[in-house]
Amino acid sequence: MKKLVLRSSCDSGICDDELYKGLEESVAHLAGKLKKILLLPPDITRYHSGAGKITAMYYKMLKDTCAIDIMPALGTHVPMSREECAAFFGDGVPFERVNPHNWRTDVVKLGEVPEEYVRDVSEGLVCEPVDVEVNRRLLDKSYDLIISIGQVVPHEVVGMANYSKNIFVGCGGSSMINSSHMLGAFYGMERMMGRDYSPVRKVFDYAEEHFIKDMPLMYVLTVTTQAQGKTAIHGLFAGRDRGLFEEAVKLSQEKNLTFVDKPLKKVVVYLDGQEFKSTWLGNKAIYRTRMAMADGGELIVMAPGVGRFGEDDRNDLLIRKYGYVGRVKVLELVKSSRDLRCNLSVAAHLIHGSSDGRFSITYAVDKLSREEVEGANFIYMPLNEALEKYDPQKLKDGFNTLEDGDEIFYISNPALGLWADRSRF
Repeated sequence: MKKLVLRSSCDSGICDDELYKGLEESVAHLAGKLKKILLLPPDITRYHSGAGKITAMYYKMLKDTCAIDIMPALGTHVPMSREECAAFFGDGVPFERVNPHNWRTDVVKLGEVPEEYVRDVSEGLVCEPVDVEVNRRLLDKSYDLIISIGQVVPHEVVGMANYSKNIFVGCGGSSMINSSHMLGAFYGMERMMGRDYSPVRKVFDYAEEHFIKDMPLMYVLTVTTQAQGKTAIHGLFAGRDRGLFEEAVKLSQEKNLTFVDKPLKKVVVYLDGQEFKSTWLGNKAIYRTRMAMADGGELIVMAPGVGRFGEDDRNDLLIRKYGYVGRVKVLELVKSSRDLRCNLSVAAHLIHGSSDGRFSITYAVDKLSREEVEGANFIYMPLNEALEKYDPQKLKDGFNTLEDGDEIFYISNPALGLWADRSRF
């Protein structure tokens, strides 16, 4: 598989013409050999990854010579609507070419990561094998090429998102999703976020080497930032070799990590309503900032699009039932509650979405009631009240002093980074 690396030489990122030419080059060595292709982008919850644009470019350049299927790597997320597909991919990608992935029903088991290996990489914290499952489309021999597209960025479960995570979680099944999420939660977010070679990543590496090595797969990885509502792609890494992912990790650590000199007492985070519609996704505001938060601090999350807790209906019910009650309590609940024990990704999510009592978390919403928010163990604030005091149009990312003298640290999109006090990283 050909290796391609593009890096931007300026803050504005790689321009569209350069990006298109780079993508053409990534498949040029396969000219005349491609009859049918499967594209695996993320969904609209990764709106600022650049993956929607890249998917549309591949479709444009290949549609006249190849049959192209698109299957967003949804993981547990809900399928995109026609309107969301248009917003993410643009008008040039037919909605009829987009096939949803169902993590509960559409997967085939390839094998398992052995118990001994899991025990070793987790330092004895988890002592069970992990099933490796992928969507059956990935095993369809009629595809000459499968292109997995996504963003490398700090992540709470695996340390750094994407690469084989897009296959084993984004296009994976309930067993891998549950096991990987709980493995990460047991090991500890703060030991992994922003780093390569976490226990979860090592499990994915094992699965890559042992079960999909011969798959006609190419990874197309981006590193992006956002400023003034515009996404800049600073790096494009295409190929199969793990070294490409490692190069992307280094660039993401440079572009997506923000260190603060002292813990932050008050942080306000804005969640774009188009991208964040559940706390399952919106809790990035919590775990991407937790290493920067002062003990006794205050986190306010302004979430105009959040109207539920889980992306999946079953997960939503479980989150409402148990709430974000902290790591110690959740681990107790896993032992005593069968429904949570059978849905370990939810248990992991409940751990990720809690501050463990270190700082307060306020959700400012208008699509969930006070009773719903407080029932999940958050503090409630009316959205209009929050927007009036913390106007996103007037705030800049970083430190702001308000008219009343209140000092806050503002983050316009938590999905694109990780914030940390240097002593915690």
